[in-house]
Amino acid sequence: MKYLNILFCIMMILFIGVQYNDPDGVVWVFIYAIPAIWAGLAAFRLRQVQNSQAYFMLGLSIAVTLILTAYFFPTTPNFWVQEVWWETETAREGMGMMIASFVLLFASATIWFSRNK
Repeated sequence: MKYLNILFCIMMILFIGVQYNDPDGVVWVFIYAIPAIWAGLAAFRLRQVQNSQAYFMLGLSIAVTLILTAYFFPTTPNFWVQEVWWETETAREGMGMMIASFVLLFASATIWFSRNK
C-alpha cells in the first residue's frame, strides 16, 4: 500500500502542477493538495498520523472532499467520453474531484488498516 500511496501522492502533485493556467487554479491546488498530503503521510509517516487529532483531521478532510465531489459531480451526459471532458470544464472538474476522493479514501484505508494490525 505504501507504493500506491506514493504513486497517488505524485499523481496529485502533477494535478496541482497543471493548474497554472486555470482561472480558478488556486482553489484546485488546495483541493488536490489535501489528498496529496494524506497519501504522502500514509506512505512516509504512517505512525505519526495514528492519533485522535490526525483521525479527526482525516475525517474532516474526507467529509469535505465527499461534499465537494457531490457538488462538482458532472451533470453533463456521458461526461466520461473524451470528446465531452475535453471540451467541458465542469466534466473535468467533476472527474478531478472523483479522483481526489478516491486517493483520499485509499490513504485513509491505509491509515485505518495499519492501526488495526
